Parts: sequence; structure tokens; C-alpha cells
Amino acid sequence: MVEEWSVPGWAVVAAAAALLALLVLLLVLAVSGARARSRARTELAAARAETDGLRERLDALERRVAAPAAPTRTEEFVITRAGEPEPELDEARRAPAVPAPLFADLVLRESVVQAASLAAGVRRALAPEVRNRIRFEVRREIRRSRKQRRADLRAARRDWEARRRGTLDEGSAA
Repeated sequence: MVEEWSVPGWAVVAAAAALLALLVLLLVLAVSGARARSRARTELAAARAETDGLRERLDALERRVAAPAAPTRTEEFVITRAGEPEPELDEARRAPAVPAPLFADLVLRESVVQAASLAAGVRRALAPEVRNRIRFEVRREIRRSRKQRRADLRAARRDWEARRRGTLDEGSAA
């Protein structure tokens, strides 16, 4: 029997080397995948243990917070005493009563004082010096307003004439 190959020898060796490299690569990938899975399992177990520890701490905190429940008040706290019957006032705490003649005297005296102060104010307001000062201020204000009105009128005329000249200049330029 004749051993003749239809494929050159170096091609067979190259194919075998490529196959061997592929097998080594697959083996490396399988080992690294197994290590990664092992590491992931370890981290998952650590995370679960940490979660369990946190859950226990949370339960302990909830028990501690829930344990000393605040006592409930049965009566409401009220700022005012509105709606309650008034306590009886004893004679010492009551306001002193003023007899009628004394009350009338106090009222008349107060009314007379108010009327006198009003009369003094009116007399001072109608004094000749005050009336002259008022007359002077009114005249000065009238003069100022007339002067201002004239100045406004002059400014309006100047503006109107400037516009009119502007329209005439435009008409002659066209």
C-alpha cells in the first residue's frame, strides 16, 4: 500500500497545532468561568449574610422604637377657657362701682376738656397769621403751575413746528 497524502504535511501539522491551541483556549475559558462562578457564589453568600445582619439590626431597632409607646392623653390640651362656665368672682376681685353723680361729673369734665381743646385748635387755625400764610402758599403754587403750563406749551409748539418742518423737508426732497 502506498502512503500518499493529498494534503501537504505542513498543512496537517498546522491544523493539529490550531486544534491544540483551540483546546487550550477552551480549557482556559472553562477554568476562568469556574473561578468567576465560584467568586460570584462567595460574594452572593457574603451579601446574603450582610443582608441578614442588617435585617436583624432593623428588627432590633423596630422593637426598640415600638417598645416605649407614648402614653395617650385622654384629655385635650386647651389654651383658652372658652365654653366653660365662668368661676364666681368674689367681691374683692370685682371692679369698683362708681356712683351715678360721680360718673356724670367725670363724663361732663372729659367732654368739656375735649370741647375746649377743639375750640383752641379752631381759634389757632383761623388766626390771621395762619390765614395769610395759607394765602401766600396758594398764590405761590398758582404762579408755579402757570409757569409750568407755559413751559409745557412752548415745548409742545416747538415739537409741533419741528414735525411740520420735517414733513415739508421730506415733501420737497421727493
